[in-house]
Amino acid sequence: MRHNKKFNHLGRTASHRGAMLANMACSLIKHKRITTTVAKAKALKKYIEPLITKSKDDTTNSRRVVFSNLQDKVAVTELFKEISVKVADRPGGYTRVIKTGKRLGDNADMCFIELVDYDENMMKESTKKSTRTRRSKKATKAEDAAVATEDAQVVEETPAEEPAKEEAQEDAKAE
Repeated sequence: MRHNKKFNHLGRTASHRGAMLANMACSLIKHKRITTTVAKAKALKKYIEPLITKSKDDTTNSRRVVFSNLQDKVAVTELFKEISVKVADRPGGYTRVIKTGKRLGDNADMCFIELVDYDENMMKESTKKSTRTRRSKKATKAEDAAVATEDAQVVEETPAEEPAKEEAQEDAKAE
């Protein structure tokens, strides 16, 4: 019986599972988001979060420990230089698993796992919501008319300034 055995072996041997999780962790660090099955994403979350926590303390020993798990110099460098700086004030929960539905071939539950601080779509939406302060359509029509008249004034002023500049250049050449 499997009482109190919570570790998911994912149908693989220990060496295969370790290699797979290391490769998935490197891909997650490099690409910031990967698509996989829910079971693998949950296993990857348990695998990579301690490594990100270890990367906050940039010492030679912590680099060696992380490298022994990942076996990829590029991923370790990116983890310590970029990701650890971005998650320095976060006390955990560095990844997010979002379910996307079922896979077409075998009906497996699919999801994508991403680093929380690197979600561009969420950041774009939050900035868009904060910039909109419009109250009514009447106000925007009046503002658009005011902007249009300002643009027309700028266009009218620009040609008048150019001949004055040309005359000043000709005077400078004559001297």
